[in-house]
Order: sequence, then C-alpha cells, then structure tokens
Amino acid sequence: MTPTTTTPFQSFQLNHLEFEQIARTLKPIDRHQLEIVNATLPVVAENAEAITTRFYQRMFVNHPDLKNIFNQTHQVTGRQPRALAAAVYAAAAHLNDMTSILPALERIAQKHRSLQIKPEQYPIVGENLLGAIKEVLGDAATDEIIDAWAGAYGVIADALIRMEEALYRDTESQPAGWNGFRNFVVDKKVQESDVITSFYLKPEDNKSIPEFIPGQYITVKMEVDGEPYTHLRQYSLSDRPGVGYYRISVKREDSPKSGIPAGVVSSYLHSQVEEGDILPITAPAGDFHLDMAQDTPVVLMSGGVGLTPLMSMLNTLVEQSSREVTFVHAAINGNVHAFKNHVQETKKQALNVRSFVIYEKPTEQDVKEHAFAKDGYITLDWMTENLPKDADFYFCGPTPFMKAVNLALKQWGVPSDKIHYEFFGSFGDIESAN
Repeated sequence: MTPTTTTPFQSFQLNHLEFEQIARTLKPIDRHQLEIVNATLPVVAENAEAITTRFYQRMFVNHPDLKNIFNQTHQVTGRQPRALAAAVYAAAAHLNDMTSILPALERIAQKHRSLQIKPEQYPIVGENLLGAIKEVLGDAATDEIIDAWAGAYGVIADALIRMEEALYRDTESQPAGWNGFRNFVVDKKVQESDVITSFYLKPEDNKSIPEFIPGQYITVKMEVDGEPYTHLRQYSLSDRPGVGYYRISVKREDSPKSGIPAGVVSSYLHSQVEEGDILPITAPAGDFHLDMAQDTPVVLMSGGVGLTPLMSMLNTLVEQSSREVTFVHAAINGNVHAFKNHVQETKKQALNVRSFVIYEKPTEQDVKEHAFAKDGYITLDWMTENLPKDADFYFCGPTPFMKAVNLALKQWGVPSDKIHYEFFGSFGDIESAN
C-alpha cells in the first residue's frame, strides 16, 4: 500500500454565520404552548430519566432497526437515557432564546452527523418521546400539555436537523471529505498497555484523507459475530492530523460488575480485528478541540483512556506550536498507562513540554522506577502548586475524574472560557458537582 496524504486543515464545524442563519429561520413555539412547557418543566425534569428510559423501550419495540444505531450497553447502564433527558430538558428550558442553546445543541448535532442520523428519524423519536411522557405522567399529561411538548420538540428537532444538514454539506464539501461510511484498512495494531490497543487506519481506496481538529473523533461501524445488530462506536483520534492515517486507541471494556455487559465492540477489536481487516468509519466530528489560534499556555489533563484526544493535541502542539504545554495523566498504575514512553520522549525532545503522572494504586515496579509524581488523585492543592493558572485547560476521562477536575478548576477561579472538556454522556453529570 502506498502512503496516503492529507488535505489542508479543516474543521468539520459550524461557524457563527451558520448559527445565526439557523437561529433566524427557526419557527418559534406558540406563546401559549411556551407557557405550558415552562410551567410543566419541573415535573418533566423530575421524571426525565423515567420518561427517556420508557422512550427507548417504546422506540426499540416499534422500530427495532434503530438498535443498529444506538449503543445497547448504554441502555443497560442508563447512560443514554440520562444523556437524552439532560439534553431535552436543557433545550426545552431555552425555547424562548434558542441562540443561547445552539452551541450546546451542536455537540449533539456533531454526534448525530457522525452516526449518520437522518431527518426522517426525528418524527419517530418525537412520537415515542411524547408517548413516553404520556405514559409516565399519566392523567397529569393532558392533551394540551402533550400538544405543547410536541411544539417544543418540533423546535428542537428543527434546530438539530438544520445543524446536521449544514454539517453534512460542509463535511462532504471539504477536500477529501465524505458522508456515510468509508472503508479503512487496519494498517497497524499496536498494544499500548494491558488494556489499550491502537489501530492505525488508512483508506482502502488509497485516496487522500481530510485533516481534523485535534480532539475530534470518528464513528466505527462493526458487524460483530453472533450479534444481531450493527454496532456504532465513537472513538477519539489519538494522533495529530497530517500523518497520512487516522489512529484510534481503544480500551478493552471488561464487565465492571454483575449485570453490566462487557464492551462488545472494544472486546471484538482487541481479540478479533487484525492488521489488514476493514473498518468502515465516518469523517471526523466533534466540538471538543484544540484552539490553535491561542498563544497561552496549555494544560492537558487526562484520566485513563481519556488521554486519547489529548495525545492528538500534544502531538499537534509539539509539531506546530511553541506554546508552553503541561501534560498530566492519571491512571490506576503503570500497567494500564498507555503512551507513557512516548510522552517521556516528547518531554525530552521538546523544551516547551512538561509532564506529570499520577497513579491511584502504583505497583511495586512503579515505585521502584519512580514512575509517577504523585499517588492517589488529582487535588486542587496539587494543581495550584504545579500547574499554571493562566492557561487553557483541556481534560477528558471517567466521570469521577471529570467532576473532580471541573470542580477544582472552578474553585481555583479559572474562567469558564478557559475550561474545555470532552464527555460522551450527560454534561449535567459533570456540572452537577459544582
């Protein structure tokens, strides 16, 4: 296979003009319906998770083909219903000024574009969501209330459809961009730790691939032996753009406890997918990304496999910038710590890079090798002693890690526009710690 090349830097993002155009053309909800939605928001919020759980149950019975799109593991854990509940509530609470919520809705639109969600699927969602509200609230959900929420859903769906149309158009119009799924070959498979393996992906057609903004992700489509449905999973790109391939670094998700299934796709990737195999993927997406226009110091903080988008940022900064970079990684111990040698070598070669390692439960070998700067967890005291406050902070990791870092940064007084994070779930789970 001959080497592939990349095209000039592209974003796959909506710009301010597109936001303004969408906001101007949205048909507002009827004033009376808006009053009803606002009056019933508290009771809907109180029952939001029950409503969205019932919504998914209804939808999958009525349209089982949609199981090919939605992550079934997240249905079992409740993660997907919680995320949808938070999104619907937040959007409904801003119906009188959709411009304030459009940037947050773009996060959803980006994921939808990556998953190839289409306009014709929105009526299905609306019908089952309204049916779930009626079922959960019972007689309290009068026809007038259901009609009002139908109006609210219509505005939210219209905003998302318009955003996604713009994203589909912009993605396909980029040099080397594409819509739908494109076949990529696993060029290399590299074990990075006991639980994380990297897959280097090159296009099967050997044509050029578009660049992306460090921090973005792709969707991988998997047909797993013995599984009745297609599985779609979103994985952050873990190397910088411009290298002729896309790299994803996947953690094998073992079953954390009884009743919670192991990661179907991650297990299959680790145990069955080999070099030379084909993986269909969508073009890069995501609103969590490195702002290369800034010249301030950068702090990259990761927990576990959350380091993958930050590796892309680190490698890009080293290649293209002289900004001061501090890379902080927290892991259980050295056995599960991916890319530790790469980061150490990067720090030696790049004078603008510092790094810190924090192990929750270091092994004897970790202690012997002095492989970490701190044991336990990241704390506010440690951050104030070791990190620059006048920096842009980017972080990603498990929910407890995200809550702790987000809370510590805000207690430290870091401005909200300097705090950037990626989380594949309900953002309310992160902000609720404050």
